[in-house]
Amino acid sequence: MMRPLPARSIVDTHTHTRFSDGVGTFLQNADAAVKAGCAVMVATDHLTLPHAMDPAGEVQVIEDELAAHRQAFDEAAAAHPELEYLYGFECDWYEGCEENIRRWSAGAQVRLGSVHWLGPIEGGAWIDDASDQRIWRELGTDEVWRRYVDTWCRACACDLFDTMAHPDLAMRFANEGFAPTIDLRPLWDEMVACARDTGKRVELSTAGWRKGVGDYYPAQGLLERFLRAGVPITVGSDGHAPGDICDGIARAYDHAARVGYRTVEVPRADGSWEAMPIAD
Repeated sequence: MMRPLPARSIVDTHTHTRFSDGVGTFLQNADAAVKAGCAVMVATDHLTLPHAMDPAGEVQVIEDELAAHRQAFDEAAAAHPELEYLYGFECDWYEGCEENIRRWSAGAQVRLGSVHWLGPIEGGAWIDDASDQRIWRELGTDEVWRRYVDTWCRACACDLFDTMAHPDLAMRFANEGFAPTIDLRPLWDEMVACARDTGKRVELSTAGWRKGVGDYYPAQGLLERFLRAGVPITVGSDGHAPGDICDGIARAYDHAARVGYRTVEVPRADGSWEAMPIAD
């Protein structure tokens, strides 16, 4: 077991590089993390995807670059021994993804589960693509939410995932004409039950503030429900540029503490998970 982290150490469990849809390198992200006083950071580029989901390879680490991806990570980690830098992936859930995830994420220390894609591999759509919002127009916001929650609960059941990233990502365009009109609380309760029953952690993400959502993922009402159900949380920036690394992490600790959380879960380099205090 590693030495426990001091309370409220800066930890960022969700970051991206230009190997997927970010803009920085592993080394640039590590440089930024050290400058921000980060103790633990997890590299979580988007894992390799079936061709139909991303034909141009724009948002993923393509299979041919997986070896180079790992090498670049190892070099950056070696350059910053003062930073506990963990290798991981953000893994999209889709029907039949499990064997692909096992194969493509071999060697990962952390796997974030996420839902961005609704529908079958052939003919589905991304729910957070600002350049293509057809699924929102064709199905309507409320139906997107229903399908999102159903898919999210199925993803929760995948035993490959350590944490479920940005749980209510379907809020992405709520301030851009796609706000739900239904009461979300019954859907939230479904999500909470799925996370509790499958033993999942969920992520408190600061990215919503940078994406125009005007809130954290998850929204406070959903976070409160996760707390009451005993669902632990991780905290991440979902940073896609070096300037986003560790963005808002300390404020997120304060927010979680006001809701009632006393610890956040932190992955460690030895494979363990630690409950780090964020409040007395």
